[in-house]
Amino acid sequence: MLRSVTLLVIRGQLRRPLALTVAQLRARWPRHRAEVVFDCATNGPQRHTFEGVLLRDVLDAAGPAFDASRRKERSRYLLAVSGGDGHHTVLSWAEIDADFGDAPVLLATALDGRPLDTAGSRLVVPSDRCGARYISAITGIWVGPCAPPEPSS
Repeated sequence: MLRSVTLLVIRGQLRRPLALTVAQLRARWPRHRAEVVFDCATNGPQRHTFEGVLLRDVLDAAGPAFDASRRKERSRYLLAVSGGDGHHTVLSWAEIDADFGDAPVLLATALDGRPLDTAGSRLVVPSDRCGARYISAITGIWVGPCAPPEPSS
């Protein structure tokens, strides 16, 4: 019996868009561990240990189409993350950038010691007290600039 493999597609304003399985994430980048506690609106407080790769490492490999030497340009980029269950969220590039927030956001490849190969990777934002940005079964990440606000009349 074949097991389904979930692909994570990284697209947008990138030099090298990527399509990766959980196994490829695990094999290609250094692994990190995060022990987290967050509040789930439906199930209350959750305690988990996640293992995975840093989101910024994966996105660096995709080659964002901005001038990396220009901080103001990097700070206007957004990351839209979509899950297989329809949930999605937005992060800013500045949150994960070492010159700004330097948050160790993970693309988890294991949850509480169990590999996520068939379930799909999971977005883990260790600093979040609320679980809303813990996106399960990630199917895609879009990277692009935020449009400037319209001038007020």
